[in-house]
Amino acid sequence: METALIDAAVAAPLGHREAMGLAETELARMVAQLRSLSPEDWGRPTVCELWDVRAMATHVLGMAEAQASFRQFAHDFRAASKRTGGKMIDAMTATQVSERASMTPAAIIDRLAAVAPKAVKARRRTPALMRWAGRMKQDPPFDAERWRFGYLVDTIFTRDTWMHRLDISRATGQPMVLTADHDGRLIADVVAEWARRHDQPFTLTLTGPAGGKWRVGDGAEHLELGALDFCWIVGSRQHGTGLLATEVPF
Repeated sequence: METALIDAAVAAPLGHREAMGLAETELARMVAQLRSLSPEDWGRPTVCELWDVRAMATHVLGMAEAQASFRQFAHDFRAASKRTGGKMIDAMTATQVSERASMTPAAIIDRLAAVAPKAVKARRRTPALMRWAGRMKQDPPFDAERWRFGYLVDTIFTRDTWMHRLDISRATGQPMVLTADHDGRLIADVVAEWARRHDQPFTLTLTGPAGGKWRVGDGAEHLELGALDFCWIVGSRQHGTGLLATEVPF
């Protein structure tokens, strides 16, 4: 059965309720992925040069704990502020990783499994006014932008975990669990944002269980590649050319 062609210009955005369902599933899949790793897998290098798989897992844990507790978030922010040079988000993640450097894989998994529901619960309860009020300055390459807090809560926090699940999959050679209703929805949202950012006509075919077909305008450039490869490129894991040089935040 042929996949329907979707107009990316009118793709439905994520609502808060749907976004929280995706967040819950994504964290559960990350826990399941970590449980499936062999002892050797935890020491394998990832595309993020400073992190092996274990360090990446502690970052995911640290982010979940910061989402679950404002006190933890404030601690991470204060600790990052004391680091000199570089991006704030890099300083925060470096703090999260260094403070959990002594944790065993089993401890990381158990703590992530315990805090994941709390993180989603806290995000779900974020008041609408807080999600929409104010705009937050970002690090390069998005430093010209100001993001609403709701964009972080509903979109970026989940994309971050999803991308690290892909990082770990490619670092270990283990297949990534993918479904159309979850991963396909997240990728469709990435495609819609990518389309808005470059604002050019295109036809895009993404292959695999989380793929699909999208179009904006007529007589446009046609791109066809794997859905995961698309995210890998626009998520700045690999250099892209043409329209694929347009980065999307993860």
